[in-house]
Amino acid sequence: MSQLEMQSNVALPTNNLETKNNPKYTLDYSQNPKGSNLQFHTKQSLFQKIKKRLDILATLPSVRKNKYKKELKDVLEAKGIQRRDFMKWAAVVTASLGLPSSFAPLTMKAAELAGRVPIIWLHMAECTGCSESLLRSEDPSIDSIIFDYVSLEYHETIMAASGYQAEKSLEDAVQNYKGRYVMMVEGGIPKDTEYFLTIGAYARTGAEECRHVAEHAAAIFAIGTCSSFGGVQAAAPNPTNAHPLSDIIKKNVINVPGCPPSEKNIVGTLMYYILFGEMPAIDAFHRPKWAYGHRIHDLCERRGHFDAGEFVQNFGDENAKNGYCLYKVGCKGPYTFNNCSKLRFNSHTNWPIGAGHGCIGCSEPHFWDTMSPFEVPLGNRYQTAFRGAGADKTADTIGVVLLGVTAVGIAAHALISSLVKPK
Repeated sequence: MSQLEMQSNVALPTNNLETKNNPKYTLDYSQNPKGSNLQFHTKQSLFQKIKKRLDILATLPSVRKNKYKKELKDVLEAKGIQRRDFMKWAAVVTASLGLPSSFAPLTMKAAELAGRVPIIWLHMAECTGCSESLLRSEDPSIDSIIFDYVSLEYHETIMAASGYQAEKSLEDAVQNYKGRYVMMVEGGIPKDTEYFLTIGAYARTGAEECRHVAEHAAAIFAIGTCSSFGGVQAAAPNPTNAHPLSDIIKKNVINVPGCPPSEKNIVGTLMYYILFGEMPAIDAFHRPKWAYGHRIHDLCERRGHFDAGEFVQNFGDENAKNGYCLYKVGCKGPYTFNNCSKLRFNSHTNWPIGAGHGCIGCSEPHFWDTMSPFEVPLGNRYQTAFRGAGADKTADTIGVVLLGVTAVGIAAHALISSLVKPK
């Protein structure tokens, strides 16, 4: 239970809540824009904190508006997205962030103010899949539209400039928005052998560019598993000595892993920063708890089949057609923290397990080495692979005993089910 939940049972004094003309307050922010309707000390304090933050942000000039002369509501309307859809999106993001539903109007306001937050997006050693997850949707989602609406001051994939012009664009963004911009990095970065990633007209190394931009960043996000944990570039034998962003710079980094991460995890983390002006609560691997606080296994649609001992034995068999659990054909859901089952991909229509293939653990550190082969269960390789500090633990508790018990439980469950006639 979170601190907010534990404290939310403390009611405000009744003389502050009830009057002769208004005996009962609701949680409708539109009726009570000052947040005085909230029924708990903690919620009211948090509400006022966010509102004050957004009021200050609203006084800043909109960088994006200078270019397109449009506010977000106009952009959404031009894309055929109604206000009601925007309200539903805000409600989903608010719930995902673990905030009360009455905070949804604040989330909408934060999205509308996104044009006042400059973003510098750097590309290192990667496949650009993380950018593509935002940019290449068949029907542009509100997430992708919002990300397009923000002031993306530098992004090598979509910017027109190149060579010295691109270098100037980057330097102008750093100087013009010093201490104000959000730095997002996609891709692993060679360390000690920095020359393996040499980019730009001035032939700077990726590590040099990251250190330069990070110096004046207000917040830093590592987007995707490559930037968060090294990714495929860091897989054995790691010939370029690729490392995560956190090994390259000395400032705090929020990891948003996935190969690629959900667009909502990227935009949601940005929304959290806009709302609070600070970083979200994180787990042992510096991932936002609101997005990576549960195992894939915990929220999987096939969990009931796991508990019942109903497993796919081979891809394409009758059990696969019946939608049984994919653990025996390599699913790493019990060891992987992410919210894929809730948010899904491809306009939120499906996800790998729903399509019939097990989770490969792509949001976990060093998954290319520790989770492979991807179509074989980890079994008793678990402790060796993760050296006692792996993903089959609670998001914020490192306990070898707990790890052992959980791992043994999963292995025992699989063993017992193997003795039962396959269903």
